[in-house]
Amino acid sequence: MLKNRLLLVVLHLLAGFLLTVSIIPKLVAVLIMIYAIIDIVASKNNNNQAFLWTAYFVSAEVLLRMTGGTISWEMIKYITILFLFIGIAVEKQSRGVPAIFWLYILLLLVGVAFSDIPADASLRKAVVFNLSVPISLGVSAMYFYNRSIEYNRFKEILYFTLLPIMSMLTLLYFKTPSLKEITFGSTANFEASGGFGPNQVATALGFGIFLLATLLLLRGKITGSIYVDVFLLFYLIYRGLLTFSRGGILTGFIAFLLLSFFYLIARGKILELLKYIGIMSLFLLTIWVYSTNVTAGMLENRYLGRNSLGVEKEDMSSGRLDIFEEQFNTFMENPFFGIGVGSGKYLRLEEYDGEITAASHNEMSRLLEEHGLIGLFSLLLLFYASTLNFFKQDLLYKGFVVGFAALWFLTINHSAMRIAFPGFIYGLSLINFYEDEAYDEELASSEI
Repeated sequence: MLKNRLLLVVLHLLAGFLLTVSIIPKLVAVLIMIYAIIDIVASKNNNNQAFLWTAYFVSAEVLLRMTGGTISWEMIKYITILFLFIGIAVEKQSRGVPAIFWLYILLLLVGVAFSDIPADASLRKAVVFNLSVPISLGVSAMYFYNRSIEYNRFKEILYFTLLPIMSMLTLLYFKTPSLKEITFGSTANFEASGGFGPNQVATALGFGIFLLATLLLLRGKITGSIYVDVFLLFYLIYRGLLTFSRGGILTGFIAFLLLSFFYLIARGKILELLKYIGIMSLFLLTIWVYSTNVTAGMLENRYLGRNSLGVEKEDMSSGRLDIFEEQFNTFMENPFFGIGVGSGKYLRLEEYDGEITAASHNEMSRLLEEHGLIGLFSLLLLFYASTLNFFKQDLLYKGFVVGFAALWFLTINHSAMRIAFPGFIYGLSLINFYEDEAYDEELASSEI
């Protein structure tokens, strides 16, 4: 399935156009989901098919939401839990489930007992919205904890994960008006994001930047042509910048820089690291200058925290700091068990008469507000598990652990857990990578 890489890329680029037809997205999603379940069960997950298909759907979540391809808004979170549980259940060799992650899930469920949701609101929806990704994170952690995955197979899955984001590039091209018709300001831009939420689109594109850049660094084949690969990376970054949503793009870059640092240091090529940084800096500067010119300088204002007139804003966080401050104050008033799952938004709605109504963009502050010290402890459990795995790995593979942990941590701090991505990606920081022939070849090679 993964041998003809160029064909798969072309098919997914074409799919981005076909998904604009209303009936197709749901039909395609259901058919692929059925095939994935059959593949996982029939193979008994002997080559981590559960990992491959879950990664594919997680990568496609924003794309499916944009095109109406989800049966329910939380569908991909349920798929994550379903696929990974099936993978664990059908495997020939039982690895057991570490108690630490059962404890993590149980601690979060305690907060449901303290929820204070208005009578005209749905407790079920509030709980699902706030806990579906943390629970899928727990399941992802159970699946990946201490799971040994071959390096070459891992790279194949990274490539497969990138494919839905290729479809998103085509979709954005067809759903975005001419840039001459778009008025860029100092806020995230819905029009340049295909009419969908810029935060989620930028998160997906930032993940795509991380994946494509990582595969190029690892010399993984994407299309078979380095020129086409570099062009796709260029266009990914360009489209990501045009969303004017900073968090997802910066997250992708930071995670990749951390991974590449460990990768190149492991190869003992310090000079190559400097050379690589120089090439990347020139490459990014070119994209930045072009994108800034296209947006009449507004892109620079956006990333420097200025308004459309170039004057520095009092709050660069687009209101997130106000919410964070209120959440911390609420935590100090309810330190042990918090105010209950999903209650934060309604508390602010009541106390501030609609002035601060948004749901949290920061999962850490949400955990403190709604779960209290129990939420803090659950978060520390996650840090403990990934840190432990970091010290177990060889230097090269430490880069993957840090890269995936950074993707998770930075995403939950700018976008909370609105999509399945951060919950799933945390699990990848727990993989036990093992050496094969490809590992030795990477260390021996001296070409960039």
